[in-house]
Amino acid sequence: MKFSSMGLSPEIQQALKACGYEEMTPVQEQAIPLARKGRDLMVNAQTGTGKTAAFALPLLQQMIDQPKETAAGKVRALILTPTRELAEQLAVTIGGYADNLPFNINAVYGGVKHGGQANKLKAGVDILIATPGRLIEHIEMNHVSLSQVEFVVLDEADRMLDMGFINDVQALMAQTAAQKQTLLFSATSSPAVNELSHKILKRPVDVRVDKQNTTAQTVEHVVYPVDEERKLDLFMELLEEHNWFQILVFTSTKKQADHLLDRLKQTSVKAALCHGDKSQGARRRALADFKAGDIQVLVATEIAARGLDIEGLDHVLNYNLPFLPEDYVHRIGRTGRAGKAGQAISFVCPQETRFLAKIQRVIGDEIKRIYQRGFELKEREVMIQAPVKKTSKKSTKKDSATSQKQGSSKSAGKGKNTAPKARKKSRSISSRAGGKKSRAVRKKAKK
Repeated sequence: MKFSSMGLSPEIQQALKACGYEEMTPVQEQAIPLARKGRDLMVNAQTGTGKTAAFALPLLQQMIDQPKETAAGKVRALILTPTRELAEQLAVTIGGYADNLPFNINAVYGGVKHGGQANKLKAGVDILIATPGRLIEHIEMNHVSLSQVEFVVLDEADRMLDMGFINDVQALMAQTAAQKQTLLFSATSSPAVNELSHKILKRPVDVRVDKQNTTAQTVEHVVYPVDEERKLDLFMELLEEHNWFQILVFTSTKKQADHLLDRLKQTSVKAALCHGDKSQGARRRALADFKAGDIQVLVATEIAARGLDIEGLDHVLNYNLPFLPEDYVHRIGRTGRAGKAGQAISFVCPQETRFLAKIQRVIGDEIKRIYQRGFELKEREVMIQAPVKKTSKKSTKKDSATSQKQGSSKSAGKGKNTAPKARKKSRSISSRAGGKKSRAVRKKAKK
C-alpha cells in the first residue's frame, strides 16, 4: 500500500516524498489507520520495520486536523524513549516529516546542560521527545507541565522497562491529561510490557506484525565458538580476513569496549567508542562518523542496541552474548533493516552456551556454527554441538506447557526427596528395634 492512499495532508505527503517514502511497511499499514481514529495501540513489531513513521504520521495528522496554539510551558504531544541517541534520532526523523508544518519539535535528555532545554520548554512545545529521567528533572524545576498532553507515545517500551524506568514512566503518565491517546511500541514482548499496557492503555487495539521476539528474515546468523581469552585475537583475524566494513561490535562491559579499542588503535583500522562513560558530544560524534562511513568499527555497549537507524549496516558482532535473549533481537536489529540483507555474528565461549540456547529458543532457529582454524575450544561444550529444534508458535506453546509441567514435576520431586529420607529413617529405627528384639529372643532361648 502506498502512503498516497492514506489521505494524509499535502504537507506530510510532500515531506514523505522528500524522504523517499512511497510504499508502506506492514506495521505502518496496520497502525496508521487505527491511530488516526484516536485508538490506543499496543504495537509489537521487530526493529527496523518503520515504527517511527507508524506513530509519528498519524500524530502529526491529528494535530493538523485539530489545530491549537502552543501554550507557554505546555506540551501537546509527548514521546518517551529510553536513550539519548534515540531521542536525538527521533527529533531529526520526525522533524523531517513535519518539515512543512508549523510545529516545533524538541528533544530533552541527559548528558547536556539544562539551560538550553529549559528555555525551549518554557516557550511551549508541540512535540516533545524525552528520556524519562531528564523530563522529570525539568518538571521538578517547573520548566514544563504535562497537564495538556493530548498524545503520548512510549517508544521502545521494553527497553525503558529493562533500564528501570517503570516508576518514572508511570509517574509521568499520571501527570498527563486524563483524556489522551496513548501508543505503546515495543520490539519484544514480556510480562512487564503487558502489565504496563494494562495500566496505561484504554481499550487498546493489539497490533502484532510478526510473531513475538522475532528477527528480520534478511539477517544471517552465525556463531563462532571460541574461548573467552581468544575472542580479541579472533576478532582481529576475522576483521582482516573478511575486511568487514562497517561493523558494529557489542561488548558486555565498558572495560571490554575500551580494551578492544586500544587493540584497534595499534592498527590502521579507524574505530570509535559509544558507551556510558563517554560524553554526549563524544557519543554523538562517534555515531555521526560511523554513519558517514568515516569509521570502520564502532564498539558499543548495550546503550546503542535500541533504536539506532544506521543505513546500510551489513554486520553486527556480539563480542559477548547478552544476558537476556530479547537484547540479542535488539542488537542485531541494527542490521538487515528495511528489507536489506545483514549478518549477525556472535562469539560464544563455553560459559555462554546457556545464553545461546535461550537465544535460539527465542528466535526459533538453530544458529549456524563456524569453527575458525587455530581457535579450537579447549573443552567442547555439549550445547555448542547439540542441534536445537526449530520452534513455531504452536511448538512454543507446547514447550511452555511442557516447561510448566516439568516445573511442577520438579516441585513435586522436591517433596518426594523428603519422603524417602523419612522412610529411610523409619526403616533404620525399625531395624534397630527389630535387632533388639532378636537379641532378646536369642538370650531367652539360651536360658
